[in-house]
Amino acid sequence: MTAMRRTHALFGALFLAVATVGVWLLWLGWDTGYTVDARTGATSGPYEPWQVIGCVLTLVLLAALAAWRLSPWLVAPVMTVAFTAAWSRQAASRDDSGLWVVGAVLVLVGMAVGSTAVSLAARRVARGRVARSD
Repeated sequence: MTAMRRTHALFGALFLAVATVGVWLLWLGWDTGYTVDARTGATSGPYEPWQVIGCVLTLVLLAALAAWRLSPWLVAPVMTVAFTAAWSRQAASRDDSGLWVVGAVLVLVGMAVGSTAVSLAARRVARGRVARSD
């Protein structure tokens, strides 16, 4: 790998990490309140379904766009680590039981599988478009 490609990959990975944390902040990072149903006493939250759906769709778009410029083998770990770290930092600060670790593992696995699948598919589509245009 040439120095120029390494620099491109480094700055791309840094930008991707910041963007991934930004997605977390935009959709989930600001919501820390839980909702208690007055009739049943059931607690839910802190996120509403629309927040999670918006977050996932934004992460899919980010992974797909990043894979057009960076290797999927760089996109997936950068997004996985950045999002899991951001989520875990907030979850650990609010949980005295230690169960946030279970959530962190689930977030880690979900991000790893999702970002790998999306970035590989996007790279395949991008390569197919380039090959057809030649």
